[in-house]
Amino acid sequence: MTTNKAVGYLPNDTPPMGQLVLLSLQHVITMFPATILVALLTGFHVSTVLLASGISTIVALVLSRNRIGKFIPLFYGSSFAYIAAYLSISQAEFGVPASNELISTMQAGIVVTGILNIIVGFLIRWMGKDVIDKFLPPVVTGSVAAIIGFGLGAAALGMASGNWAVSVLTLIVTLLCSVYLQNRGFIGMLPVLLGGLVGYLISIPLGLVDMSVVEKAGFFAVPNITFPSFGGPLVATAIFSISIMAIATIPESTAHLYQVSLYVDRLAAEKGEAPYKLDEAIGFNLILDGIGDFLNGLIGATAGTNYGENNSLMAITRNYSGPALIGAGVIAILLAFIGKFEALVRTIPVAVSGGLAIYLFGVIGMQGIALMQDKKVSMFDPKNLAIGATIMVVGIGGNIGYPGGFLPIPILQGIFPQGLPAIATAAVLGILINLIFVLVEPPAVD
Repeated sequence: MTTNKAVGYLPNDTPPMGQLVLLSLQHVITMFPATILVALLTGFHVSTVLLASGISTIVALVLSRNRIGKFIPLFYGSSFAYIAAYLSISQAEFGVPASNELISTMQAGIVVTGILNIIVGFLIRWMGKDVIDKFLPPVVTGSVAAIIGFGLGAAALGMASGNWAVSVLTLIVTLLCSVYLQNRGFIGMLPVLLGGLVGYLISIPLGLVDMSVVEKAGFFAVPNITFPSFGGPLVATAIFSISIMAIATIPESTAHLYQVSLYVDRLAAEKGEAPYKLDEAIGFNLILDGIGDFLNGLIGATAGTNYGENNSLMAITRNYSGPALIGAGVIAILLAFIGKFEALVRTIPVAVSGGLAIYLFGVIGMQGIALMQDKKVSMFDPKNLAIGATIMVVGIGGNIGYPGGFLPIPILQGIFPQGLPAIATAAVLGILINLIFVLVEPPAVD
């Protein structure tokens, strides 16, 4: 039995203005901890990342409304999948912006990432998702996601070592909030924010928070805009190591769209309205991802992804309103021009972020394993073992065992003077090994 009195907003619904502002602000609070942390970890400017997040979200929503007649309700924030690649280029210290030259070099890789996503989106629209899955099976995408997270383990512990007491307490609070506040409404969506806030407050009496930078900062400030550079000794490394990580975000983006589509159609049925069938726009959704990354790369921000945190928030609140997400994009853009806000964010102690990073980086790795479990990848199959084992050892071992995560292999040294980036190299090896098995089918496993 359907009823038109069902509570919730569908993608094309516009809430009353008061509700619209509050719902938009809720989206910003949800995306804020992760998006800001990526910038602080990798040397990108916080204000620029916020600006790009708002722009890419608004552009994706407007394009989807104009192209398919309905909003695809997704919010775009910084992706954790690219952190190791950025760090291999920037060697950033937490909270310290990288030089404009290094950011411009990394932007080249982000622009190429956007182009790759757009190409894959058109391929899916042309050939279908099954063909893409054949060349990027779950054992490849899941293993790559795993090495991204676990390969960053040493970096997380390095930050935590700044003050182990603060880091461990931050970690414990974050873990407890993530477990015991689950399904407790909006507050259950903010374990990282809550854990970080507790760690920050504890750090103040310990003298770990320097507020002088906030006092010196102006109230209004223009975000630091830089343009991509396709020259210099590190540009090939940046393009290779950053763009290849798109293979980890493509299945993530696809899963998010399926999740949102399921819940939107369920709410539409309750309201007695026609289903939106957003999952039919899977190829177009990846094109939107690519456009967002392309725009981010043009102005000096990190590569993005549509946020699972905001998807979960929408499922809890039953608010899938596209206009509310556009409002969130506008708020993110406005925050980018508040100079004291960026300065305040940069007062977060390294130890606090170390505690958060232990959890967040570990979750990235575990999600790679979860992806393979969900897709029922058999590790009794020699083919899967061969692919997964190669990716894991080269990616994790290379990223932790060698300075900067560069493999000291003389091949192509003229193009990659520092060596081959371990995680990107592992991803390519996995793709090539899988390609062999696609072209020459191995015997079936009994």
